[in-house]
Amino acid sequence: MSAFASVTARRIAATALTAGALVSVVTLPASAADHARPERSKVKISDVQYDSPGRDDRSNRSLNREWVEISNTGRRSVNLDGWTLKDEDGRTYTFDHYRLEGRSTVRVHTGHGRDTDSDLYQDRRHYVWDNRSDTATLRNDHGRRIDSESWGHHRHGGHR
Repeated sequence: MSAFASVTARRIAATALTAGALVSVVTLPASAADHARPERSKVKISDVQYDSPGRDDRSNRSLNREWVEISNTGRRSVNLDGWTLKDEDGRTYTFDHYRLEGRSTVRVHTGHGRDTDSDLYQDRRHYVWDNRSDTATLRNDHGRRIDSESWGHHRHGGHR
C-alpha cells in the first residue's frame, strides 16, 4: 500500500468516526426525551377552616379548630423546612424541620399542641384567619409563592 493510499484510508476512517459521533450526539437528546420524566411533587393548600366551628372563645380547642391543610399530591416527599404560611396581615408560620411525605396532607392549627406527621401547631393565643376575608399564602424557603387560597371580599377589591 502506498503512502498516499494509507493517508487516504486514515482520512476516510476519521471522517466515518466523526460522522458516527455526530449522529450519536444529535440522536441522544431525542432518545432521552422518549423516557418519561420523574414526577415532580406538587405542594398546595388543599383546604382552609378559617371560621372555627362553635363560639370564638379563644380557648385552645377553638383556636385549633382553625387550620390550613397543605397537601403533597406527588409521590416524592418534600422538605418544607423554611417554608412559610402567611395571612394578609403578615402573621407568619414557618415550617421547622418538617418533611411532607408523598401523597399526604398536614393540617397546620392555630393554637397550641404537639406536632405530629399529620398535625402541626402555630402555638398562638389569637386567631389568625379572618372569618370575613383573608388570603393564606404558602411560600417555599426561597420566598417563591407556591400557592394561595382566598375567601370573602378582599381588601384589594377582589371577590372570590
